[in-house]
Amino acid sequence: MPLPDILSSPRLDRSRHAAPQVFEKLRELIVSMELEPGTVLSRPELAEAFGLSQTPIRDALLRLSEEGLVDIFPQHTTEVSRIDIAAARQAHFLRRSLELEIVHVLSGRADAVLAARLQAHIDLQRASLAANAYAQFIAADQAFHRDMHEAAGVAGLWELEQRYSGHVDRLRRLHLPEAGKAERILVDHQRVLDAIVARDARRAQEALREHLSGTLSQIEDICRRYPDYVRAG
Repeated sequence: MPLPDILSSPRLDRSRHAAPQVFEKLRELIVSMELEPGTVLSRPELAEAFGLSQTPIRDALLRLSEEGLVDIFPQHTTEVSRIDIAAARQAHFLRRSLELEIVHVLSGRADAVLAARLQAHIDLQRASLAANAYAQFIAADQAFHRDMHEAAGVAGLWELEQRYSGHVDRLRRLHLPEAGKAERILVDHQRVLDAIVARDARRAQEALREHLSGTLSQIEDICRRYPDYVRAG
């Protein structure tokens, strides 16, 4: 997909540094698969699209490279990387380990405000699914998990997880449109929340473990359907 079609006059907040905003926008497009693996990211084209010099573009691409989301070939080109299956598995292991402890902590306390907030995210996901608004569905999904981190007092770990999540998030984006996948997420989120409200840590952990295993259990099928998008490992 040509860059101008995707980056049509992206708006930047002039009160913030440019490079982080370019990074955030490009990362969003890569993780959502709007910028597909193999897409060439031309610094001059990106600089023109954002109305910037090439310096903040270079800095943003370097950050994306650190997350493994782009491959930089010096003096040649920069491309959106293929999905690294080994990196996806490691990110999944990290997230599962942390969130199992998080739901255990949250199940040990009564927090009606948190319960209402998590339920609101589930309700928004349900409405988004009915409207086929997948971007909104994913945003509400992220908010559900982020709020659990914040309520457990480990918001910083959410940021840590995000730095490693690009590959597994791209797998989830490919898997989401499959029949029944989004509905399964809704059921899983509700099971996790209901168990937390019931202060049943064991049930909450079981529901979370099943929830997070969905996409990873389908890796072989995803690789078969999208061989040009993945790098096995």
